[in-house]
Amino acid sequence: MNDIELRLWNQFAVLADALHFGRAAQRLHMTQPPLTQAIALLEKRLAVRLFDRTKRSVQLTATGRALLPEVLDLLARAQALPEHARAAAAGELGRLRLAFVSTVGFALLPQWVRGFRALYPQVQMELVEATGDVQLEAFARGEMDAGFMLHAPGFAPVGLERHTVHQEPLVLAVPEQHALAALPRLTLAAVLDAPLVIFPRRIVPSLYDAIFAAYHAAGHLPTVAQEAIQMQTIVNLVSAGLGCAWVPHSVTQFQRPGVVYRSMEPGKKGKGGVALPGCETSLVWSAAQPSPALQRFIAFVAQ
Repeated sequence: MNDIELRLWNQFAVLADALHFGRAAQRLHMTQPPLTQAIALLEKRLAVRLFDRTKRSVQLTATGRALLPEVLDLLARAQALPEHARAAAAGELGRLRLAFVSTVGFALLPQWVRGFRALYPQVQMELVEATGDVQLEAFARGEMDAGFMLHAPGFAPVGLERHTVHQEPLVLAVPEQHALAALPRLTLAAVLDAPLVIFPRRIVPSLYDAIFAAYHAAGHLPTVAQEAIQMQTIVNLVSAGLGCAWVPHSVTQFQRPGVVYRSMEPGKKGKGGVALPGCETSLVWSAAQPSPALQRFIAFVAQ
């Protein structure tokens, strides 16, 4: 059955509608004998009767009636293929596998996904929350098209293209009862001795190294009280009093009882004129040619 031409299915559908070989042949722009032969060939290949024929009438058999909806669906999908091909080439149809870090999910990601889906509803978006190290592994396996990554300013993952979509400062999440919570703004010198809750280096190595470099430049070695992967978990551990945490400003939207957020004083630097780094979020994708759907998404985000 797999080698049956679409032409035969179309001839079957037209005859099923007309129920008259002469009128069906006319609609198909052919003569009656070739149509009769084509239907006979189709029935032979299927090994079933599709029509009951008499000298005065042509009627669908029960098998023909059962098959007709499937044939009509097949023909409709075949007719739509050229338009689907054009839409796919234009990036208006396809699949987009997109990873994101939790921080971008607080504000930016919902509006991007909502806006892109409104413009290109036929692009299927598969969203996966994943840390930077997990995203890199997925890129290496070819399982991800693009991802939103958090990193230190100017950092570019090797082998990936990127477009910076957001820049923000780091703020300190502080237990509500901690002495630092009484200060409206902080200097790096004031927080050097506070134990830190921080993400493992493998998660965001560039930002981890930048934070440690700022402490080292101030002549201090950070005290790591606890490591955690997700920013929400880090803030929860701060609320439990395990330490303070440097987090992107966007995390302040995650309000947790027992935690306050404090910013650095504008223009103020720590010991030796050292300033704490900020952080960036970038859309990253493989340096290989992106799919048309991904090109559409990159252009959308870049706007």
